[in-house]
Amino acid sequence: MRKTSAVLATLSLAVLTLTGCASAPSFAGDVCDREAASTASVKDSVSVEGEVGETPDVTVYSPVKGDSTSFADVIVGEGNTLTSTSQPMVLDIAFYGGESGEKLYESEFNGDASRVHSISYWAERSAGLETVLECATGGSRIVAVLTPEDFGEANVEAFGLAKDENVVAIVDLQDVYLARAEGASQFNDARGLPSVVRAPDGTPGVIIPDSDAPTEAVTETLIKGDGAKVEKDSTVVTNIMAVGWDDKTVTSSSWGAEPNIGPAANELVGATVGSQLLVVVPEADGNPATAIVVDILGIVPVPEQ
Repeated sequence: MRKTSAVLATLSLAVLTLTGCASAPSFAGDVCDREAASTASVKDSVSVEGEVGETPDVTVYSPVKGDSTSFADVIVGEGNTLTSTSQPMVLDIAFYGGESGEKLYESEFNGDASRVHSISYWAERSAGLETVLECATGGSRIVAVLTPEDFGEANVEAFGLAKDENVVAIVDLQDVYLARAEGASQFNDARGLPSVVRAPDGTPGVIIPDSDAPTEAVTETLIKGDGAKVEKDSTVVTNIMAVGWDDKTVTSSSWGAEPNIGPAANELVGATVGSQLLVVVPEADGNPATAIVVDILGIVPVPEQ
């Protein structure tokens, strides 16, 4: 995590950037046909017991073999749908050897909802997970069979697997956050402020006017979501884009990267999940005036005591 400027720091908005790139996304917008892409017989290769999010009791009926990535949903959740490789989500995962049936790796399975990542993050660790997670819904439990190519040569060597050995994965998709702001567009009659356009995937474009920047901070609601309200002590999941007022160039963006997670800035308190805000920060302390577009994608639940 790195702070892009002192201006952004005043908003408590830190941006996460990826150090690498996953394979090109295969997502086709919001059109999903997960059932057609799944392989029902995958469920016959394993027995999984327990609730989603709790450490599963798994028996692998080895040997498990397959020439390509395959998956099936054991439990279909009713949460949001994954429609983007950069969409925030929380998951737990366990890997088992296809020949031995022995556990290779298991994540925390401790209910920690702050472990928010994206498909791209997990695909860097096992490329086949992009296929496995495409169009999955929050609350789902997935069984997958990964090829050695899916699992990655380094992982195959690290776990002492045979070169042609498959890996069985159990994925609990605990939660899926919004991919972009969703709600009712709001009318704003504030003159001299930037206008915002949006690509089909929600990525904003900020058009800075030729007039001088405001001398005081301004916050506008561009889209009003119908989700939960952001409180003063909320931890929020957001996408942001910051554009310098004078040079009219993007100085920071979390779009297409890892989700941005942190305490709610004052400008976000009272707004609702699904909303998009425009925040203009005037020049101060040597920092240039900046226009910032914020999509509020979700609120991280407070852990149970």
